[in-house]
Amino acid sequence: MQRAAALVLFVMVVVGGGAPAASAQQPGILQDHWYHSYATLTVDLQAWEDDYPEVVRLTSAGTTLHGRQQWVLQISDWSVGNKSDGSPKEKVYIDGGHHGNEHLGTELAFLTAEFYIEGWGGGDTEVIGVLQSTEIHIMVLINADGNDADTRWNMNQVDLNRNYDHHWTTDETASGDGPFSEPETSNNADYMHEWVTEADLYVTMHTGTWILAYPWGFTPSMPSDWELFEFIRDDIHENIDGDLPIRNANAGIYPTHGTSRDYGYGVMGFPCFTFETDDEQFLLGSIQSVSDRLSLELEVMRYLISNVWYWRARLSVDSLVVEDGYVDLSVTNLGRASTVNATVHYVNEAGEVLWHSDNFSVNASNLIDARLDASDLVTTAGGHFELHYQKRVIDAALWINEPINESVVTVKEGSDGLLPAPSLVLNLLCVLVAASRARRTESA
Repeated sequence: MQRAAALVLFVMVVVGGGAPAASAQQPGILQDHWYHSYATLTVDLQAWEDDYPEVVRLTSAGTTLHGRQQWVLQISDWSVGNKSDGSPKEKVYIDGGHHGNEHLGTELAFLTAEFYIEGWGGGDTEVIGVLQSTEIHIMVLINADGNDADTRWNMNQVDLNRNYDHHWTTDETASGDGPFSEPETSNNADYMHEWVTEADLYVTMHTGTWILAYPWGFTPSMPSDWELFEFIRDDIHENIDGDLPIRNANAGIYPTHGTSRDYGYGVMGFPCFTFETDDEQFLLGSIQSVSDRLSLELEVMRYLISNVWYWRARLSVDSLVVEDGYVDLSVTNLGRASTVNATVHYVNEAGEVLWHSDNFSVNASNLIDARLDASDLVTTAGGHFELHYQKRVIDAALWINEPINESVVTVKEGSDGLLPAPSLVLNLLCVLVAASRARRTESA
């Protein structure tokens, strides 16, 4: 039945005309109407690698049950290793095609890659700016076997988006013999751990209920970083589209366990979204051009990627004053995520922590002033202060350890409880006094 419908679609597109072909898409009149197979996707991705070697690297995360490669596009300006200020590039991870018959989710992943790759080739200033500061990793099609068979499951009849090691349960339909029982999901998780552990955005793309859903799926409780997700929701509604549903997956879609979204947030600590496109899945192509059909979704993806720098806590110390047994700290959070259990450390030249403060928290986009007990602080020659905090509130979030710029640090000597390091002048004076005493002793 689906093949017959696809034939009808083919005739309609040929009669009605097609969009002009792009250099790295399926050639001919169907390039923006016909959904990818594994073979045509492989051709397109390899063409991108050949045409744009300065920004495209193509690798495989592993193979499916039937030996098809799980291709990953690594997209960035590879002529520079870091951002212009010397800091590491931001990282974004995207995947599509967990469910083989959800073709529009796969096509959204493909279109996102196309925007940045061919935008680079066209000199798009937005794209150039993003790729000079960001690495975008896209596994366009996780379930290539299911895609070509036009079925939801993999070839073991497992729902791959119920097979991740996060609240996995046999209560879910077709969840597999155990967490990561399937190579497709295991390979995806391994790629996350190897390549994008520091990512500040993960979007997994599906087709079904039109929604941008954030964690959790397994519980109706809001995620720890609800403040970040609600900011993104409000910003998208105000500046892009007020009708796109954006809410937690449990309420917005339905309860689920063992999903890649919840794994990405609960285990990896990423800010995560499931992007569900519309639910028309009965054809192997689209009468309306795919790029038009998914134009809003692509605009949302551009927003999420362009602003990825903000999707974590970014603490900036404005001043640190040591006086009378206290550290008076002024900190601004430039990011949109909150952090808890932050501390200030004093570290000696050998890297040993000689003192650390009590914990303090900083809310998103907020300025705090904190007074920290420093009665047992002892400074040393060559020592320095560091700021220690987590990127986000979720327990799995990575810890950040950053030196505090010495230009904002003031140590007032003579403070109670503070033992400042001796100055060079004092050291020289001590040497001279000792030498003088030694001469007097020899004379006596």
